[in-house]
This record gives sequence, C-alpha cells and structure tokens, in this order.
Amino acid sequence: MRSTKGFKDVFGPMRALAFRVSRVLWSVIPAGQISAFGTGAGRIGMVMIINLDRQPRRLRRTMRELNRYKNFDGLPLCTISHRLPAIDARDGREVASTSDVDQTYRLAHQLFVQPDTRLEECFDPSEPVRMTRQEVAVARSHIETWKAIASGQQEHVLVLEDDIWFARGAAAAIDRGWRASWQRLGGHGGPDLLYFSYEDAGGTAARLDACDAVFRPLRGLWFLSGYVLSRRGARTLLESMPVVGPVDMWINYRLEKLRALALSSPVVLQRDDGGSDNSHSILPYLARAGIVDANSTPVPKRSAAGPVFAWTGKREREGLAMALSMLGLRVRVFDGDEKELGEEDLASILTTFDALVDAPLSAKAFAASTARSDSRFVLEGAPRLDRQQNRKILPPSRTVAFDAREPSDAMWQPLCALLGLAPPPYAFPAGAPRSWRILRDDRHEPVRQVNGIRPERLTDDSAWALVPDRAWPTRTASARSIHPVGDCLINEAMTKPTPILPAATETFPGNRAAFNPDGLLQNADGAQLVLSKVESGNRKYRSGAFASVRSFEHGRFEAEIRPACGAGLVTGFFLHRALPRQEIDIELTGDDPRRMLLNVYFNPGDDGAAIGFGYRGSPCRIDLGFDATSDFHLYAIDWRPGCITWSVDGKAIHQRVGWDPTPLPHLPMRLHANLWAPRSEALAGVMNDRALPATATFRNIKVWA
Repeated sequence: MRSTKGFKDVFGPMRALAFRVSRVLWSVIPAGQISAFGTGAGRIGMVMIINLDRQPRRLRRTMRELNRYKNFDGLPLCTISHRLPAIDARDGREVASTSDVDQTYRLAHQLFVQPDTRLEECFDPSEPVRMTRQEVAVARSHIETWKAIASGQQEHVLVLEDDIWFARGAAAAIDRGWRASWQRLGGHGGPDLLYFSYEDAGGTAARLDACDAVFRPLRGLWFLSGYVLSRRGARTLLESMPVVGPVDMWINYRLEKLRALALSSPVVLQRDDGGSDNSHSILPYLARAGIVDANSTPVPKRSAAGPVFAWTGKREREGLAMALSMLGLRVRVFDGDEKELGEEDLASILTTFDALVDAPLSAKAFAASTARSDSRFVLEGAPRLDRQQNRKILPPSRTVAFDAREPSDAMWQPLCALLGLAPPPYAFPAGAPRSWRILRDDRHEPVRQVNGIRPERLTDDSAWALVPDRAWPTRTASARSIHPVGDCLINEAMTKPTPILPAATETFPGNRAAFNPDGLLQNADGAQLVLSKVESGNRKYRSGAFASVRSFEHGRFEAEIRPACGAGLVTGFFLHRALPRQEIDIELTGDDPRRMLLNVYFNPGDDGAAIGFGYRGSPCRIDLGFDATSDFHLYAIDWRPGCITWSVDGKAIHQRVGWDPTPLPHLPMRLHANLWAPRSEALAGVMNDRALPATATFRNIKVWA
C-alpha cells in the first residue's frame, strides 16, 4: 500500500526492531472498547483488511492490533474482520490496462491536493505523469474493496491497509469522532467517508466546520490506510470511475460529493518497520523541483542467485538477458562466435559474472556447470545448443524452459521461482536489440577485480558496475578524430533563446543550487549560466541550466564550452534519463581545470522501469593538457551501439565499451547543460561565496542522430 517511505528516512534497524517489539508487547494488553463498532444501525459492522497473498505476516500483525479492542457487543474487532486479497503489482495481468483506472494523470492533479509554487515553476500543470505499477495495484485494490462494500450487507465498513497500527487513545478518539459524525449527518444515514488515517498535504489541507473531534476536508489529505466507507459512499465512488492517478490523490476530488469527514487527528498510522517496494510516480518531479532532497538511491547488493546459464533462440531483442540483469545478477551475453570456453575459463568468468547467456561452453565446461549444485539453467524459445551441450543432462529441478515467442510478465514467476527471488514489480522486458551489444564484455583486456583492494576513485559495486583495478582507466590509444554519423538535428549558436534547448527550472538531490531562467543569460558570447548567492526555493544558490525538449537514441553531442572557474563549481554537459536512470557525463570541476570528469550510469529495463540505483557511477578523470577555464574548447560525446567516445577539440581522449566498467546506456536520453554546486566537497572542493557570481558559457551546440 502507499507508504511515506519514499519521502522520509526509514527507521534504522535498531529502531525498527524496538518498534516491532513494542507492538508485540502492546498486543497482549487490552486497549478497551470502541462502541462505534458493532451490530445494529448506526455502527461500523465490519473491518476489511487489504492484504497481499505474499504478506501473511502483515495480516497477522494487523489482526493482533484489532484483537486488542472490543466492539459494542464485547467481541474483539478481529472477529468482525475479513481479508480482501490485494492486487499485486508483480502480476502484470492485474495491472494491465483496465477501464477502472486511467493510468495517466496531470501534475495539476498533484497541485490540487498539495499546491506548491516550486512545482508550478518547474513544470507545466498539464504535464502528463504515468502511474507506476504499484500505484495501479493500490488503486485497483481499493476499487475491489469498494465493490465488495457496495454489494455487501453492512452499511459502514472500516477499510484498513495491512501495514497499520493504532495510536494511543485511538478508542476514545474514534468514538468521539463517530458520535460527532452522526450528530452532523444522522439525517443522511451517517458519514459516507470518515478518515481514521491521513496526512495533511504539507499543512495545506482545506478544513471546514472543525470541532474537537472531526472536520470536513475539501482537499489536501494523503493516504488511505484507514477509513470508514458507507455502502452509499462506495457506490458513489464506483459511479465516479475511472480513478485517474494515485487513488488517494483522486479521492480528493470526491470529498465534497461524499460529505466526507476526518478525525481531528489521525489514529491509524502506517508502520515504518517493514520493507516496501512502493514506487511513486510523482517523486522524480518533486526531486527535480527541489521539494524533496534525498541522496540517490543506494546501490543494492548483487543477487546471491546463481550461477545462471541461459541459452536463447537469439531473437532480435534480448529480453531474457535484460530480465536477469533487472533481478540483480551481473550478466554477460555471448554472440556465439567467441572462442570456446574451457573449464578454467568458465571458473575465471564466474568470479566476475553471475549469469552467462549463450555461452559457448566446451564439453568439460558444460559438465562442470551441471555438476555444481548451485547452478541454474534457463532455456528460452528453441535454443540451438552445441553438440558439447547436451540438453538431456540438464537437471530438471534446476532448469526452466520458456516456449513463449514473445516476452510476457508470465515469465517472471517461473524464472524467479527457479532463482529463489521475488518477482519484481516491473514489466518483463522486451530488451535491447541484439545488434546494440548490451551486456557484452567488450573490454580488450578485462579489468581484474582484486578482493579487498579498491581504486582511488570510488565507484559503484553492483550488478551493473564492475570495480576496476588501479590501472583503470587507460587513455585512448589513438587520438583519432571521430566523425559524426547521421543527420544534424540541432545546430544552435545559443546567442538567443531557442525552443529546442529551453531554460530549465529544476534541481536535483546533491545540488546546492536551484536552476532558474534568471540564471541563464544569452548574448553574443553564447548561453551564460550564472551561479550566484541568491536564494531560490529551498536552495541558497541560484544557477542556470538548459535541456533539449526531445530525447535521442544514440548520436553525437557537442558544444563549445568555457567552464566556470573556482572550487565548489561543476559545469556539466551530459545525457540523462529516468525510469530507468541512465546517464553519460562530461563534467568540468572548477577546482581541477586541467582534467575532465567522465561518468556513465546504467540501470537495466525497458522504458518506464522504476530502477534508479547508483550513487557514484563509474567516474574517471582524464588529463586535458590545458586549463579548460581559460578559453572555449569543443567537447563531444559520441554515443553509438557498443561504444561511447569522448573527444576534445576533435580528438578522442577516452572510450568505453561494454562492461568497462558498466554496460552502456541503451534508452533515449535528453541532452542537458548546467552549472551546479555539489554538496560533496570531495567532488569539486569548497566553494568561496565571495568569488560569486561564477559563469559557465556554452555556444555552438550540435547534435547528430
């Protein structure tokens, strides 16, 4: 169910343990009677608990909470409680397109519930936002509950999500609120909707007719963890469908029609001691607007499943390889024309990779793979195994075969069951085209990973990034010129505003400055990004940025840049996308003007997969041989299938291929330019406010694709 964990720091492990212990101890202490519950007219006759099939523990905890209270008839509330199966976001069939839910909403809907000028300044209110699978699942779960209430016998039902607990004083507050509700609406058969649980939307909730027990909300309440709904209210909600956007947001538009009320303070609270795989579609927009400011998602540990050996029918798109990567395995794909892998070769490769797809194993290597008790085997479509690879000797209990011609979400369950993993809440990927060489190990000399030794430059160590040795990176052997390929789609001098590369109004976690159009000046010199000590939103500094309106799928991206000079400043020229997060960077730090910082971030999945891991990425600094801040130089990113080349003044200075040390981005990205102030002093040093304002200038931006 919807949780605040995406917006707040979760409890530390010890605090979470203490909370769990306290709830267990409180569960054996009777908490009194709640007369609002019971049989007969004017009482809440049932409790419905929305609970996932795979979360029986949550149900038990909720039932323990309910068991502490007795109803008007003297029976524990758990005796009038019924479980309603929740829709699981991991089941693609359950969150597929449905007439009950419109999965695209507008930012204006978010702003209706919680107005925020920072969000309005950054984005057009008509900007479309696509719901996550988790949000669709939550909405459908509540809709199914409304259907059950509308067709049931009870006039009023308490709806609970399965991650709740009751605050102290809940019994008295509920009874006071229930009496006050009937005093107000008794002539109408009582309240249609009464919030027991909510969060005031940033203190902006519109409250009318408030007393010490309840108030009438017009808008501004988040969460639906606990609420009483009447049969008439359920029918009203069903008649108002489809639900547009997250259900707790949409229901704000129905509050007045429902004659909704809310307790003066919430008494049903969400537990913060359990894991959650919820994903909120609005969160990237809030981060870019500087409304939420948390560090990038920490890199997860690699999956312990494996080794995995997979053979495919070598379709045009490589969905299985991408799926294994999304499950947290470090995947290497083979084309079939590589040298045969012997037993020693296989042992060496498995020290780095967890899953091998279409590996050309020798007879001995194949026998060694099947002899391992921890190995797993996957056959997709109609793979052609070499004569050394006898399909008949694969252990049936550790092998799964897919006959489907096209990938589907139904493939997650058998694959994850084989690996002992939970299916992720993402669509099973179609994958990248085979010709793009994603997940190939194209390093000329594979970088050794020495246990206990890390390079000077800290890099992510994950399923999607290797940790290179101290010799990495090596400078490109040949400073050859890289000529653009394709059509020239953008050719802008940047001396005046252009709708192709408009000013950006946003920020991002880790940036001390907020980007604002006032920080972008355009004149005969080009686009000047000016960072100054002027408060903007919740940032102490204001700066400038611009970005392309459209996204690009490979191409050459170049600009003449004179970066800002001074510690604490970073001039950026880069490609970026979210969902999943992928990025190709050029960064020029003002404290080290003779070197250029390059970086790549990769996360797996198709467009829309909410995977955004990566804190450091895979950074490296390359010596330029000159002071970049003294004059303009031509910087370029040449992004092609299987290879990224960075060049300066027409000469290649660095190149990366697959797994050097990450897979290469494969999804469309937008082009960005900015001047920012990192919170991390290790990145660019300590900024001197007296040296501000600082300026970075961009001109003659060109894109071929």
